[in-house]
Amino acid sequence: MPLPRIAIALGDPAGIGPEIALKAALAPAVREICLPVLVGDRGALEIHAAACGLAPEIISVMPEQVRELVLPDNTVALIARQQLPAGTLQLGRIDAMHGRAILDSAAVAINAALAGQVDAVVAAPQTEKSVQLAGVHFDGYPTFVAAVAGVPRDDAFLMLCFDDKRIVHTTLHVGVREALELITIERVEAAIRAADTALKRLGTPHPRIAVSGLNPHASEGGLFGSEEATIITPAIARARAAGIDVTGPFGADTFLARPGVDVHVVMLHDQGHVAAKSLAPNRAAGMTIGTPVLFSSVAHGSALDIAGQNKARPDAVIEAIRRLSKVNPALH
Repeated sequence: MPLPRIAIALGDPAGIGPEIALKAALAPAVREICLPVLVGDRGALEIHAAACGLAPEIISVMPEQVRELVLPDNTVALIARQQLPAGTLQLGRIDAMHGRAILDSAAVAINAALAGQVDAVVAAPQTEKSVQLAGVHFDGYPTFVAAVAGVPRDDAFLMLCFDDKRIVHTTLHVGVREALELITIERVEAAIRAADTALKRLGTPHPRIAVSGLNPHASEGGLFGSEEATIITPAIARARAAGIDVTGPFGADTFLARPGVDVHVVMLHDQGHVAAKSLAPNRAAGMTIGTPVLFSSVAHGSALDIAGQNKARPDAVIEAIRRLSKVNPALH
């Protein structure tokens, strides 16, 4: 069986994205489990390669050539995009041009996945300020993936992955007051269903799902709020009636330690991110689920302060690739 094809969008060309994408694409551990294909500006990639003392042969390919591609050692494939005029890249800077490059690389990779030319997509880190300068509303990769794929933004959820943990977020980059309004029976159920479908696509035939509460101690029987009884428990009941193995709600401060759980569903951004960034700094991968494309990004930033210094490690990119390499194309 041929190895899965995984596109790696280079992220912010002024940050560490091209560096860690290239290092990951060259890593023997990655080449054993997939055929990586970089997506982005060739000039930016060459600048980062030189800064790291790397001199791979860069082969330009079209998306439709990826399925038949064979990569010799010390060779990387690149779906090359003309994003930056020669000599204009300034490492470490925030710029609208860099923001446009970030989204172009990701969009091309997502479209290749939609066309069946690659099996999944990994995106190196982006810089939100550069994207904003480009005049594009951007509140994270999940909604961007949904927009490119042509599905409702509410269908997309973020799943953070590290070690043996997977955490799906019911709400993400919104203020807490707005998040409370977004937490409905329908949305919680949708997050549970997205988690179940994603894990099945990634090789877990019967996922076991645990759902957190919203309030302290999952409201402790109504002492600290009513959302568990009126929203979260009914959503769990609906999902269970559909045949999904799901339990909860549990207190968010302890439920990650529950044994025998394949994926945890939380209500708020910090319920998942605090755990991930505390337990696995610079190692967690963020996966967009609920859309036709399996898309993963790293859970750390573009580190503009060390761009071009050969200091960045590709661990989070490799972790994202490792998880996506288990994708079952038959379940797309």
